[in-house]
Amino acid sequence: MAVIYGRRRGGKTSLIREFIRDKKAIYFMGIESNEKQNLHNFSDAIHGFHREEGPAPLYASFQDALEAVFQMAKEERMILVMDEYPYAARTSPGLFFVLQRLIDQYRDNSRLMIILCGSSMSYMEDEVLAYKSPIYGRRTAQLKILSFSFRECCLFLHGFSPEDQAVIYGMTGGTAPYLLEMDSRLTLEENVKENFLKPASLLYEEPENLLKQEVRELSMYNAMISAVSGGTTRLSEIASQTGETTSNCSTYMKSLMELGIIKRETPYGEKSGRKSIYRIDDNMFRFWYRFIPANTSLIERGADELAWKRIAPSIPEYMGAIFEQICQEYRWGKMLEGESPILFQSLGRWWGNAPVRKKQTEIDIMGIEDKAHALFGECKWTKEALINSQNRISYVFLISLLK
Repeated sequence: MAVIYGRRRGGKTSLIREFIRDKKAIYFMGIESNEKQNLHNFSDAIHGFHREEGPAPLYASFQDALEAVFQMAKEERMILVMDEYPYAARTSPGLFFVLQRLIDQYRDNSRLMIILCGSSMSYMEDEVLAYKSPIYGRRTAQLKILSFSFRECCLFLHGFSPEDQAVIYGMTGGTAPYLLEMDSRLTLEENVKENFLKPASLLYEEPENLLKQEVRELSMYNAMISAVSGGTTRLSEIASQTGETTSNCSTYMKSLMELGIIKRETPYGEKSGRKSIYRIDDNMFRFWYRFIPANTSLIERGADELAWKRIAPSIPEYMGAIFEQICQEYRWGKMLEGESPILFQSLGRWWGNAPVRKKQTEIDIMGIEDKAHALFGECKWTKEALINSQNRISYVFLISLLK
């Protein structure tokens, strides 16, 4: 039994379909409906596996349907895929216990491989993988599908300049469907207009559509993300801006972190505490909340050209934090390839009061090997020369990603 989970649009279903393409498999996808409808669809999937004509017989319960599948697998090796498993499990509370019993009963005489897949990461981690789950200990593999790295994203973006590849990564993150929409025959400006700045664009309402599938209080989550996007990064400040208590804010932020939209960041080498801040972790959400709501009126009126003119001047500043991500990835790659002078255990950003300079200081990249060896990095997204003989920062390495 393999468990596969990750954010929506992450490629889980494509991965599974490719895996089962040349294998005997029953593919069932749960839907947000009731138990009867999901059972009907599961019955159809089993019937389709046999390629029999006529209407599919409806099994009386998930237990009967699953038992039939386990019995079928006694004769031949086969796969059962239960995609979007949380939808089916929520409508059928006994489904976990049915799986538990059948796996234990048939583990020695059935050749069935089960794949449970889900986009609700909190549900998959808390209900499927957790110790309290009835099927705990029965999985033989688990895959958390993550977004592509910048280097991997570039494989989608042939024909774009390195700078445009970086900006597209900053707008879409590592999500394959969004990357596939980028057309190298168009300029960066034209790609932004086509994918973000038209009412019918794929990404014009994408964050809100994704949130609607995951949370109930959409307006409050919108307010939280908007606050962080606008530079309000401490919990007390977010609470003040949204009119919520810090306790409630903490709950909302925890949910957003579980969804991979928000991350909590602490200065490198320090424990989580009052210095911790929140940042948007998903680049598509970061770009959307920074630029789209402020230009909604123009977009709705078809004025994508005016919207772009308002957005374009802010792109260099926006890319600052994105370029830090890219540079961290670059340093990790160099170390793993054996080309780093510092064998750090982790990388991060540091900010705080510098004792020597006696003022607030920020280090974009920091990694420590031991007491005598460390790496410090300064990352700047700019066309200007960063260092000259009159202005040299002695404790900083300049990291050049694009040679």
